[in-house]
Amino acid sequence: MLHWFNRNYRTFLWAFALAMAVWVSAVTSADPDETRVLTNPVPLQIVGQDPGLILNDEIPTTVEVTLRAPRSVWSLIDADPQTVQAILDLSGLSSGVHELDLQIQVDVRPVKIESVTPRTITCTLEQLATQTLPVELSMSGEAAIGYQVGEITIDPLKIAMAGAQSQVQKVQRARVSVNLSGLRENFDQIIPVEILDQNGLPVDGITISPELVRVSMPVSQQGGYRDVAVKVIVTGRVASGYRLTDISVFPPIVTVFAGNTQLVNALPGVVETQPLDLQNAQEDINTRLALNLPEGISIVGDQTVLIQAGISPIESSVTLAGERVEIIGLGSGLTAQVSPTTVDVIVSGPLPLLDTLTRQDVRVTVDLSGLGVGTHQITPRVEVLISNVVVESILPNTIEVVISPIGIPTITVTPTP
Repeated sequence: MLHWFNRNYRTFLWAFALAMAVWVSAVTSADPDETRVLTNPVPLQIVGQDPGLILNDEIPTTVEVTLRAPRSVWSLIDADPQTVQAILDLSGLSSGVHELDLQIQVDVRPVKIESVTPRTITCTLEQLATQTLPVELSMSGEAAIGYQVGEITIDPLKIAMAGAQSQVQKVQRARVSVNLSGLRENFDQIIPVEILDQNGLPVDGITISPELVRVSMPVSQQGGYRDVAVKVIVTGRVASGYRLTDISVFPPIVTVFAGNTQLVNALPGVVETQPLDLQNAQEDINTRLALNLPEGISIVGDQTVLIQAGISPIESSVTLAGERVEIIGLGSGLTAQVSPTTVDVIVSGPLPLLDTLTRQDVRVTVDLSGLGVGTHQITPRVEVLISNVVVESILPNTIEVVISPIGIPTITVTPTP
């Protein structure tokens, strides 16, 4: 038996190899390999970073991975994209510039990694630096005339910052900016802190705590000054057929002053303008008017206020009954009958224009272009020769038109005796 096996073992090996090849071929055909780029880029994970070091470069947040795997494995990857991970390992690295290969881990098998973009990452590690800075206040503009700003408070007075040593060394100051222009009431706001270099430009890559500070300041009115509302006095009436839509005044509040504080305190809270004359007005009015002020009181700033009055025509509607229907576009050799021969037209627009509207200003037509012999239902077209007058409806809104050929005269032949 042993002698027989020694003579035929090569045949057994060939038979086994052939069987394995047939099995692999069968499995491959049933579950073929596919090479694909992952639908979603893989998030880049950073591990092993020394807490005393900080990355001072912009590195990609995701990478593109191309894999080759059987179709059944791709179904597992598609169902759970987290089976593929991209890792940047910074373990044991000191400060300086480093070029590192990305590590791609796939939790399913069998898989072949065809390509990774990018494959290597160049990064710079720097020592982490911290610093504490006082918060400076930058103010622009001035409070409204007659108002004064009291003691300013900032909370907190200092902020802590952290970042790469090279970036922290650029920082010269921490600043908050406040605009006081036209301020009339107490100021209390939460304002973001700016981190600036010696040229007043923002420094990137710095984290601060806190990022916001509270700035508060009391604002009070000085003696002899007072804010009062402006009341517009109107005389006359707009023209017939027009209406007053609105009246606005700018500024709506003015500041007045008197050396005697009792004079301003005695004001009722409003001051009146000189009369605005609307008599027979037919269009918007833009004008400046002075104020009626008691003796001893003056206005601070501009001595007049801007008045804007909106005036528009009253909208209405009118029915034009019995407008004749005109035929256009009728082909040669044809005649047409319309029914009805007149329609009622309802138009709307500014009342002054409607009052001047005549029948000659309205034309009603039916266009028969391209139509042949027969009965047709056509919507008439209304043309109004006065602008800003709109056609609302036509009664009836459909006209029956009967088109027929023009009659040919009959010739009678008389026999000769």
